[in-house]
Amino acid sequence: MSDKAVRGRGNLSTSRITRCAQSPRQAPVVHSPRTNCAFRPIFHERSTHEDDQVLTQELWKLARKSGTLNLSNKALARVPKRLYDINEADADSKAVNLEELTIKEEDAWWNQVPLNNLDLSSNTLTHISPKIENLQSLTVLTLHDNALVELPPEIGKLEKLMRLNVSHNKLSQLPREMYSLPELRHLNISYNEFDELNPDISDLHMLEFLDGGHNNIQSLPGGIGFLVRLTALLLPNNHIKELPPDLVNMRSLQKIDLMHNDLTSLPEDMGLLRKLECLYLQHNDILELPEFEGNEALSELHASNNFIKIIPKAMCSNLPHLKILDLRDNKITELPDELCLLRNLNRLDVSNNTVSVLPVTLSSLAHLISLQVEGNPIKTIRRDILQCGTTRILKTLHDRAMAKAKEEGGGIDDASTSAGISVTRLRGGQMDDGDIPGNFPDRYKLRHTRTLAVNLEELTSVPDQVFQIARDEGVHVVDFARNQLSTLPNGLQHMKDLVTELVLSNNVIGYVPQFISQFTRISFLNLSNNLLNDLPTEFGVLNTLRELNIANNRFPCIPNCVYELQGLEILIASENHIKMLNVSGLQNMRRLSTLDLRNNDIETVPPILGNLTNITHLELVGNPFRQPRHQILMKGTDAIMSYLRDRIPT
Repeated sequence: MSDKAVRGRGNLSTSRITRCAQSPRQAPVVHSPRTNCAFRPIFHERSTHEDDQVLTQELWKLARKSGTLNLSNKALARVPKRLYDINEADADSKAVNLEELTIKEEDAWWNQVPLNNLDLSSNTLTHISPKIENLQSLTVLTLHDNALVELPPEIGKLEKLMRLNVSHNKLSQLPREMYSLPELRHLNISYNEFDELNPDISDLHMLEFLDGGHNNIQSLPGGIGFLVRLTALLLPNNHIKELPPDLVNMRSLQKIDLMHNDLTSLPEDMGLLRKLECLYLQHNDILELPEFEGNEALSELHASNNFIKIIPKAMCSNLPHLKILDLRDNKITELPDELCLLRNLNRLDVSNNTVSVLPVTLSSLAHLISLQVEGNPIKTIRRDILQCGTTRILKTLHDRAMAKAKEEGGGIDDASTSAGISVTRLRGGQMDDGDIPGNFPDRYKLRHTRTLAVNLEELTSVPDQVFQIARDEGVHVVDFARNQLSTLPNGLQHMKDLVTELVLSNNVIGYVPQFISQFTRISFLNLSNNLLNDLPTEFGVLNTLRELNIANNRFPCIPNCVYELQGLEILIASENHIKMLNVSGLQNMRRLSTLDLRNNDIETVPPILGNLTNITHLELVGNPFRQPRHQILMKGTDAIMSYLRDRIPT
């Protein structure tokens, strides 16, 4: 073998690596850092330049034309500096020549509108510049859902400001200068860190709405009663222990929300709040309720989760228009027979108390559709009946009242007497005058309540003299629900100039006479649960009518006369046989906001219905049409209208 071959073989042997031998460990590769200066993380602290760029030229021009600027949900950390000078004529608009103005005159500075509505909500703003005083024309300022810890004193110079929303921030006080705003009507400071309301708040003499909920407010300042124009006082989820005596001086209050506080009592003279309609007192430590003498307008009383033991009997006679009474989760041991005086009660909730007996007088509440009694040790009614719900419970109570009356030799009129409460007492504490039949309210009751209400009496007619007396006593509410009337009583014509509310639901009315057109003041008409299939042509002249309920009848369509009701705001026509929607007719009803057409026979929904932007509450569930689908119907009115508008042919 040649030397060359031997050398080659030797080289092969030395380069071979054995199986068990390990390769030498390699040094780690070190990468140099990326030097791309343009790289920016998605989440980073916004620079002033980035915030300024949010106010584009397009938004600027639109705001100058409309007076409204919406910069909500733009992730702003600072307000764009340019915004504070938006009311000043810029150099571009001043520099245009006459020829350009003739082509596009709307861009001229003298045709531009001062900014009056500014929305900076849902950003990350921590402060507002004192330059806010430059926006003297602002009437609406929206700053909710930011991180504001204070407001500048200069905000007090916005003398035209009417609405201010600073909810969902971190504010603990407002600048003293703000309490001198002469036109402020709507103030929302909820979901902040306030420990108290500044006494100077009483200087906001024009304030109509105040929401201070979800703070840490311990008490209300004396002098708050000077807010005499306030209609809504919302202070839920605070730690208020006592209400100031001058609260009752706020005579315009219609809604008070004090749920989730530490109240133990209410002012005895609550009756001075004569316009109060809704009172929310859930989750407090209230031991007893006042008699509410004077609160005749009260329609909702929510007082669940307290320590109430007794329902005042006088309260029942003082609240003729109460529709909702929520007393669940209290310490109530007995329900008074006087509950039957709440003639308009729709919902009664006494769940989770210690009530053992239900008074049979509850069966006389003609409008009661929800009676909640679970969680009570009731032994006088079988559990299976209680589980069947309101209708079965009321029927059982009614049967017992009738049976007891018959045993004592009385009739229908004596059912209430046999239950432990006399008819005389129910009617105002006086004996009948002799000129009114026994099953109708006497003059005292008519004069005191201004209401003629007779329910569950199987009436087929009403004597004319009843209406004549009701007219003499100034009655303006007539309620004959749950009887056997086949038409409107002729005697109603005596009250044509007085009646504002007429309730004839749950009868067997087959037609409405023409004289209904003579009721010049009527605003509410309930004809539900009857046998109607049409309305008289003259019905369309009722221009004062605001709410019409014709649900659960036999209408094949909405009568044409209904479309002539220019003042109608609420139309409830569910549970009928309506097959089509007359959109052109609905377009004539400019004030219509609620339209309920559930459970009818509507086969198609015209897309053009989506253009009726005045309708804010639309119910269409339970009809045979395929579009919109059920999932869209469940999303609410806005989703339905948007869906329909998207399908209008272009």
